[in-house]
Amino acid sequence: MATTTRKRTSSLTGIKTAIKEQVKEEKVVAVDAEASVPASDDQPKYVKKVDKFGRACATGKRKNAIARVWLKPGSGKIVVNGRPVEVYFARPVLRMIVNQPFAVADRTGQFDVEVIVVGGGLSGQAGAVKHGISKALTYFEPELRKPLKVAKFLRRDARVVERKKYGRVKARRRFQFSKR
Repeated sequence: MATTTRKRTSSLTGIKTAIKEQVKEEKVVAVDAEASVPASDDQPKYVKKVDKFGRACATGKRKNAIARVWLKPGSGKIVVNGRPVEVYFARPVLRMIVNQPFAVADRTGQFDVEVIVVGGGLSGQAGAVKHGISKALTYFEPELRKPLKVAKFLRRDARVVERKKYGRVKARRRFQFSKR
């Protein structure tokens, strides 16, 4: 009985070594094929991405809000869900949040923006629009990526509301304790 298991293991090890040798040969061939193609450093890492209408399109997210943003050269008009930004985001703080990417990129009043935003509240929607505008600016002008990345506008803010737990009033708030 022991001899049969030894034969099986020895034949398996033979097969494993043969497979390893084949893999090594294939890797050598693949490396040689890659070596024959010269790596071009003159190609830019990021290129301009626009649709057939000359617009840059991007999606921004914040909390539960999702914003689809279309950006094109223009007079600086921002339309959110068919309404001007002054009407949709009535609070000045929210309008400031929406306009932050243009201020950082020094492109205030140079682009027209059309936004469709759904979900969440007004604060989350303003953050989603900011994220979407930042991404669309980098698609339209790739050289703006560095200042927007330094300002952390290209990072999706992943903070969301913590879920309510059972046995608690809210996520962490406990029911009032009475000693007597």
